[in-house]
Amino acid sequence: MCACVVLVVGMVAAINLAVPMLAASDLHPSASALIWIVDTYVIFFACLVIPGGAAGDRFGRKGVLLAGLALFALGALLSAIAPNVPFLLAGRAITGIGAAAVLPNTLAVLLHAVPAERTGVTIATWASMTGIGGVAGNAGGGAVLAGGSWRWLFAAAVPLSLVLVALVARIAPVSPRHERPLSPLGTVLLVGASVALLLGIVEGPEAGWTSPIVLAGFAGSVVLFALWTFVELKAGHPLLDPRLFRVPTLRSACLGMTAIFFGMFALFYVNASFLQYGKGFGVLPTGLGIIPLTVPVILGARHVGKAVQRFGVDVVVAIAFLSCGCGLIGLSTSDASTPYPVYAAWLVVTGIGVTLALPTLSAAISGSLPPAQAGVGAGLQATTREFGSALGVAVIGTVLTGRFVAALPSDIRADHDPHTVAQALAAAPGRSPEVISAFVTGASTALRVIGVSVLVLGALVVLQSRLSRTIK
Repeated sequence: MCACVVLVVGMVAAINLAVPMLAASDLHPSASALIWIVDTYVIFFACLVIPGGAAGDRFGRKGVLLAGLALFALGALLSAIAPNVPFLLAGRAITGIGAAAVLPNTLAVLLHAVPAERTGVTIATWASMTGIGGVAGNAGGGAVLAGGSWRWLFAAAVPLSLVLVALVARIAPVSPRHERPLSPLGTVLLVGASVALLLGIVEGPEAGWTSPIVLAGFAGSVVLFALWTFVELKAGHPLLDPRLFRVPTLRSACLGMTAIFFGMFALFYVNASFLQYGKGFGVLPTGLGIIPLTVPVILGARHVGKAVQRFGVDVVVAIAFLSCGCGLIGLSTSDASTPYPVYAAWLVVTGIGVTLALPTLSAAISGSLPPAQAGVGAGLQATTREFGSALGVAVIGTVLTGRFVAALPSDIRADHDPHTVAQALAAAPGRSPEVISAFVTGASTALRVIGVSVLVLGALVVLQSRLSRTIK
């Protein structure tokens, strides 16, 4: 089950390493297309993971898990042979649908398989795999992409998925089924609302923030989210009852999980390009360059429960957000001349925050729902994770593009209007130092914005938690 988690979460991170290759490929993607290549997988993953958990509850978790792995393999194969950007996006969407069927059912299978006294340790281990999966995706993706083509990344996922199909079929136990509705209308509305929100964010720098497509995206998102809420409130058996968020612990933990992954995957998106463009690293050293982030996860995850018992949830969560936000702001001070050990030290600081947050927030979400809704509970965790990841990539990509274009020399902007490093280098091949300098400026600004956002969101999470206890 942990291997399945690492695979589907690792793909979220690994694609970031391929962004420079994709930008320079024969697909010729625009800056917004690059963000969509990353986010299409993530948004389908995020929006369908609760239906995926409900499907497992209703039709059997093992069967849905196997179907998800098969879809994941199919989508990866289509992405590997994609002749153009729309075909690639379709493959990414299918892969995301498969991932949404996989992730929630791994935890549900585990909770069924282990004795009650090991539930806490199991949840902590599973939650840690989601963090380790991001780093494994960077390291493994870097090794695969060192072969020289972005297509190898997707091709490598196919045999891995098929091996896991065989292992799950042989090893995973069959768990009881629960009659739960799938709410197709609610699912469609949630996907549409999320895509519309990201459309507005992603297209803003190129189309203009007051352009019809951007305004329509934001307006459509508001309308569709409102319709989704209405449909779920009226349903006799809602897939995800919005009234659940009246529970302060659940509401606070979901916001916290979204914020942590918002920061972590925004970092993954910029880190891959910064180390390759700004520091001149190859794709394999770039993948390995994120490993310091995992050191606290590997060494400290098992001790987080004791810290929560001793100091309380609020204190641990506050330290987590302070560490993560300050680490991102520290990374924003890096430039081409910054020694890698200094950069790595800030990664460790960020990793401490991630280590403290993941098991704590996961346990809070799981503990807020009854055991019969284990699949939906795991799906809710995954939704907050992946939606935060998609939002982080969209926001940091938008800020990065806008600041990069503004920092380019005026003649390059006026003559060629580039929105990616690859476009700028192709337009002005003799002026690489100026283009790279503009990119580093954009990356620093983007990381600073994300770091401050994580600190603000963390303060809101802790404040809400404390106020809810005071009111009681």
